[in-house]
Amino acid sequence: MTTTPTLFERARTAVPERRRLARYALVVNLQLVGVALYYSVTNATLRNPRYVAFGLLWVNIGLFIIRTVRPPSDVPFRTRRRAVALAATYFGVLAAVGGMLGTGLGESATGLRVAWLTPGWGPALVYGGADLSVVLMPAYVVGYTALAYLVYVTVLEASGAAIGGLLGLLSCVSCTWPIIAATGSALLGGTGFLAASAMETSYDLSTAVFLVTVLLLYWRPGFE
Repeated sequence: MTTTPTLFERARTAVPERRRLARYALVVNLQLVGVALYYSVTNATLRNPRYVAFGLLWVNIGLFIIRTVRPPSDVPFRTRRRAVALAATYFGVLAAVGGMLGTGLGESATGLRVAWLTPGWGPALVYGGADLSVVLMPAYVVGYTALAYLVYVTVLEASGAAIGGLLGLLSCVSCTWPIIAATGSALLGGTGFLAASAMETSYDLSTAVFLVTVLLLYWRPGFE
């Protein structure tokens, strides 16, 4: 039976070694070069450097979670199937309330286009159909996928814990609050990223809640 890592063990494994830190530094430098090239070849305008940092933070943290977090291996297939269903539903809710999916534009449909938003948030693939609208921003796609993956892992670990199953997951404050927080992040962010000047505050708020949600789902304090 797989033992759930303690809070101390999770924190210790999250601290990278020197060699890994050097690789991370190289990646960051390459991303900075990429940002400079992005602004040089597109019509995007640099309004505030911190929003570039926020977008890259969503993407980098999301990719780090997906790459490093491993689900327990001794979980029955039936439990895994339920965990996948719950994680997929979770992602769907975030996509809907976060502006990735929306109602159609009717006769004003614009079709498929690329929106050259701030790096990390863009380039965004935007589809404005008659019956459905889709906005795929890299930060949201990667960030929400990472949160859904963490929920998947959390459900699997809850199935083998003393509190047992989904009821235990929902009764654990440190597991339930991140789900509420992530939904709140999406509601605060909304679809306003395509109208950036009016909704710049949503970058700060949604990024803060995203980071808190990732931390709580990654370490799950008090969850055993």
